[in-house]
Amino acid sequence: MAGEPASITVEQPMWRALSAYRLLAAGYAWVLFLLAYGDYARPWVGVGYLGVLMLWTAVTFRAVSSAERCRPAFLAADVVLGVTGILLSPPADPPDVVGPTLPSIWVAGSVLAVSLKGGWRLGLAAAVVVGAANLVEDGELSGVTLQNAVLVCVAAITIGYVVEVARASERTLAKAVRIEAATRERERLARDIHDSVLQVLAMVQRRGTAIGGEAAELGRLAGEQERALRALVSADPTPAGGPAEADLRMLLTGAAGSGERVTYAGPGEPVLLPAPAASELAAAVAAALDNVRRHAGGAASAWILLEDEPDEVLVTVRDDGRGIPAGRLAAAEAEGRLGAALSIRGRLRDLGGSAEWVSLPGQGTEVELRLPKTGGGSGGNGGNGGYGGKDNGA
Repeated sequence: MAGEPASITVEQPMWRALSAYRLLAAGYAWVLFLLAYGDYARPWVGVGYLGVLMLWTAVTFRAVSSAERCRPAFLAADVVLGVTGILLSPPADPPDVVGPTLPSIWVAGSVLAVSLKGGWRLGLAAAVVVGAANLVEDGELSGVTLQNAVLVCVAAITIGYVVEVARASERTLAKAVRIEAATRERERLARDIHDSVLQVLAMVQRRGTAIGGEAAELGRLAGEQERALRALVSADPTPAGGPAEADLRMLLTGAAGSGERVTYAGPGEPVLLPAPAASELAAAVAAALDNVRRHAGGAASAWILLEDEPDEVLVTVRDDGRGIPAGRLAAAEAEGRLGAALSIRGRLRDLGGSAEWVSLPGQGTEVELRLPKTGGGSGGNGGNGGYGGKDNGA
């Protein structure tokens, strides 16, 4: 989206500085070599190596311009080239008259490139390899060799750690910007819905109730949709900066308002669930209430009980209607009428929860919906029977 902070990266200036450093370091290595040319016993070794080094630096200039272009194969070859130059220094200068190695400070650029790309751990590993090569070249653990190795390790760790922190900060900032943009869009949609759809639904409910007859049923449905939509647009999309969540109480209150004989009871504190899970659970409750209206009898009442337990959310839908004849759900499924299995049990199973029915003919039905608060696999169904969904006649 526009204004995404990912396009402004903290590490990009570091890559540019590294590109410039490699060119300057290659030129510096040539200057040192030419100044001490007469002291080399085999100067042609240095000429050959530094020629390859300068060509490699020029050809791979763009490879160190960004993390995307800096491939692992290139980094490995870069470190190998630096280590090779260190190990070629004794053959070029057998008397050990010249102090610096052939690549001189250029090899530090290889280590820093690894740190920028892979973080401080890989950078430290590359620094250890370079330090070991310097130890082999020097033949003994002198103070200068140890000091140089420690400096390269410290630089690799520092640069790598800074880059890792910068990347984590950029990801957090990008997520915050996306959440802010989504919140603004949600607020805009909520305003539009409130100014149009909700008002129309409320008017239809009032007029339908006043007219009566079939219009009253239309008004009831409009009122149900108004309450559900109002609860949806008023749900908190970003609690504590986390992913989108919804208060299940509000969704179930809307479902309870779908009929005069439906009563809701629940905790006084918000019951927050991921918005998709809360919507699916509320839809399963709505399907259970629809079954009550269709099959429990016109005089039946229904109750919704929400319980917020430490590890799970439990929603119970109970009615005092006719109850379910034994084997009714199994018979409905055998006939291809799978409303209860799909609308209720299927939703809970997909969320990692379960749905259970308890019913006695003439004494009503109880549907118990359990949803774990932590992610899980497919939950067991545990059901023995139930009403069909709104799309069946079980």
